[in-house]
Amino acid sequence: MFFFKELEKTIQLHPSYFGPLIRSHIHRELLTKEEGSSTGKFTIVCILDNFEISDGQVMAGSGSAEYTVHYKAIVWRPYKGEVVDGVVTSVMRSGFFVDCGSLQAFVGRNMIPGEIKFDANATPPQWTDNGDQIIEKNTNIRIKLMGLRSEVDKMYAIGTMKEDYLGPLQQ
Repeated sequence: MFFFKELEKTIQLHPSYFGPLIRSHIHRELLTKEEGSSTGKFTIVCILDNFEISDGQVMAGSGSAEYTVHYKAIVWRPYKGEVVDGVVTSVMRSGFFVDCGSLQAFVGRNMIPGEIKFDANATPPQWTDNGDQIIEKNTNIRIKLMGLRSEVDKMYAIGTMKEDYLGPLQQ
């Protein structure tokens, strides 16, 4: 689910960036370091233009300055029960992994409908119902998140396809 969140970041700038364009340097630094990053709880999707920059504090010994930036961002936080689209990254007998942006999900064989079976003889290996449903590497797929786990800068999930309208997406 997407949210609007107020965040804070401390940015250090080298003295060579001091001057009339310092705000644009801080803005560029904020965008490159934060946009698209994951905190483990959420992913920063987009930083909005209106932000506040504190007065810089010169750091002793280096001459660099430290600025605290308060900004607003659109963030994505996955929730249990949320339906997400992703791309299959790995297929194996025990299930398959799905990349959903900054979230990596695993769909185990118990969470795959019974009519879809693993075919190790196919090239590449795939889960298929010998019809129109084929799950192989790079397949676009829709899954429902059943459980979530987060680490410092990564998010992991367990997903399922055992509900209506879930599974491989038609090309």
